[in-house]
Amino acid sequence: MASFIAAIDQGTTSTRCIIVDKQGNIHSVAQKEHEQIYPKPGWVEHDPEEIWQNTLEVIAKARIQLRLTTRDIEAVGITNQRETTVVWNRKTGKPYYNAIVWQDVRTESVVAELAQEGGADRFRAKTGLPLATYFSALKLGWLLDNVPGLRDDAERGIALFGTIDSFLIWHLTGGPHGGEHVTDVTNASRTQLMDLQTLDWDDDMLNTLTIPRAMLPDIRPSSGMFGTITSEVIPGVPITGVLGDQQAALVGQTCFEPGQAKNTYGTGCFLLMNTGTKIRPSTCGLLTTVAYQFGNEPPHYALEGSVAIAGALVQWLRDNLGIIKTSGEVQTLAEQVEDNGGTYIVPAFSGLYAPYWRTDARGIMAGLTRFVTKNHIARAALEATAFQTYDVLQAMQEDAEIALKTLRVDGGMVVNDLLMQFQADINNVPVIRPRVTETTAIGAAYAAGLAVGYWASIDELKANWGVEATFTPSMPEEKRTDLLHHWKKAIERSFDWAN
Repeated sequence: MASFIAAIDQGTTSTRCIIVDKQGNIHSVAQKEHEQIYPKPGWVEHDPEEIWQNTLEVIAKARIQLRLTTRDIEAVGITNQRETTVVWNRKTGKPYYNAIVWQDVRTESVVAELAQEGGADRFRAKTGLPLATYFSALKLGWLLDNVPGLRDDAERGIALFGTIDSFLIWHLTGGPHGGEHVTDVTNASRTQLMDLQTLDWDDDMLNTLTIPRAMLPDIRPSSGMFGTITSEVIPGVPITGVLGDQQAALVGQTCFEPGQAKNTYGTGCFLLMNTGTKIRPSTCGLLTTVAYQFGNEPPHYALEGSVAIAGALVQWLRDNLGIIKTSGEVQTLAEQVEDNGGTYIVPAFSGLYAPYWRTDARGIMAGLTRFVTKNHIARAALEATAFQTYDVLQAMQEDAEIALKTLRVDGGMVVNDLLMQFQADINNVPVIRPRVTETTAIGAAYAAGLAVGYWASIDELKANWGVEATFTPSMPEEKRTDLLHHWKKAIERSFDWAN
């Protein structure tokens, strides 16, 4: 009987479990969505207990589909939505409050207060991150200040904090009966409490934000021992790999060399470039983060940039304008014209993310004439995703002082050949679409398998990575320059719109 690696992919909207073999082939998938809770405008929460129960269910389903016993699964990897913050009771395992999701903006006023004292970048040198509602530390501070009794329990070590990976590991490895309270370096690097150089919680940060160290998990390498599962779904199987979701996609794409980058195309875009073992501070509006750490090897770092609106712009064409009935129709419309007809869309619906960070920007269509049809608008919508990706990648190359060799892509939008070709043309580098696009879960499986010798080295992982299609730049330089010139003009016109 063949042996396998299981990976739990706990995402923002659902939880999945996949079973993979030595060649990186997926043999079984089980998935279940969880509720999105919106108590107030800008607040986003999840029920941690619902996520825990869904995790047990998808593990069981994925295993049963293949009729596997626990002996057939050598190790488990976990990848998770990053920054989402949970606090729970060490004695009972019960959460004190719903998980506060990475998208939540309830800490805006705290961000403003802290920025007044030292600017938005006051913690960047240590943590690689600017002050923002995005990261876990301020969410945890809100919980400590607003949940009755939580701070007292935290100081006594009764209340535990973690991102979703920590919460699941603790429950899977025994919960109140000796559960392991741990996280990995990639998730810890997104809390804004870890020093990127020491890979440990920083006492100055904890003191500044008044967070008790007793409630924090131990930080471990991404590939290594996290604990043994005691839960009846797969008892006795070790958890040996943990990665935040975007870092897991980087590993799943086998971007192990400095200068290799991946872009995940979903509702938004998340771009990560491997910068090697050197920390690269950003001067261009990007984030410096841990990419992965395998065992006792030095950590690898990455620069990260995010685009707020990518696939969401196609949804807007469908749901708000009614130009298309299904998302797949956007390519059909766009292919009926040779170019955008002079039309540019800047989808700054709630401001612009990297590298501009303009909260005053708003969405615009520029260059409209009577010539423009819905076909041109569809094409301009696809091109907007590629233009935004270009902007972030230019900033990455400047920060990293590394020239981009290729761009590896994954996510729902990569099936769109027109978008992928245009991305290659605008970047002027090849865009590579892999054979298996489930790169996030695969990355967690790889981290787990490396730790137990299922894969002997990253060379075996590289051998698993196969190319489904390569999109080679073919656009004349004059046309490329003209398109980027007009995109820049459109971006500038989106500025200073909101007060």
